[in-house]
Amino acid sequence: MIKEENGFKYIEKGEGPPLVILHGLMGGLSNFDQTINYFSRNFKVLMPELPVYTFPLLKTSVKGFSKYLHDFLNYKKVDKAIFLGNSLGGHVALYYASKHPEKVLGLVLTGSSGLYEKGMGDSYPKRNNYEYIKKKAQEVFHDPKVATKELVDEIFRVVNDRMKVIRTLALAKSAIRHNMAKDLPNMNFPVCLIWGKNDNVTPPDVAEEFKRLLPDADLYWIDKCGHAPMMEHPQEFNKILENWLKQRGFFHPEEKNQ
Repeated sequence: MIKEENGFKYIEKGEGPPLVILHGLMGGLSNFDQTINYFSRNFKVLMPELPVYTFPLLKTSVKGFSKYLHDFLNYKKVDKAIFLGNSLGGHVALYYASKHPEKVLGLVLTGSSGLYEKGMGDSYPKRNNYEYIKKKAQEVFHDPKVATKELVDEIFRVVNDRMKVIRTLALAKSAIRHNMAKDLPNMNFPVCLIWGKNDNVTPPDVAEEFKRLLPDADLYWIDKCGHAPMMEHPQEFNKILENWLKQRGFFHPEEKNQ
């Protein structure tokens, strides 16, 4: 499913209004499999792979990825879109929206950074300890079983690769530097916040703060859910998002068979 063109790696599926999905720092494209499949029936779903480990270090930042997103959308000739971002992906969407509000129809944030997030820490003092990394990966979710062996293995590989660690820390510092609190009151487009009640990375009070600062935001909770609702409770996540898109006039199921 992954296309490689003009220096971009991305998924493209379906027809209709553009829905652009942005993954998190440790989150691959597969984290959104069920969301992509569900919404590609009514939208053109585009999901670029953010160049977390391949960009020049000086451009490995929220700002750098926002520019990358801008270039990708220009390449795909996307004029306006709905943006859906998890964790770092939500932060990139927010930064992009603050610079290009004319491109944003609506914004969906789930476990988004941009105000506050608790990462794995400022360093990886036990990075050679597989059980420690496994425990940290499990803490991202309410149900530790969601942290599969494949997921833990991938994180373990990342934190034991010196250059990947440097990039991860650069992004963490960039996220703190690009706090969006002052920009949020100027975002005059509809925003959907879908949050896990048990999110340990961007806790529930972060969602409440987003709701307070954004002029036109709706907040929805998913119980027994951590930092990645689209992975832990994909059906509930998709239903909440579908209902919100319908309420806001973005979703036209009658177009499916035309």
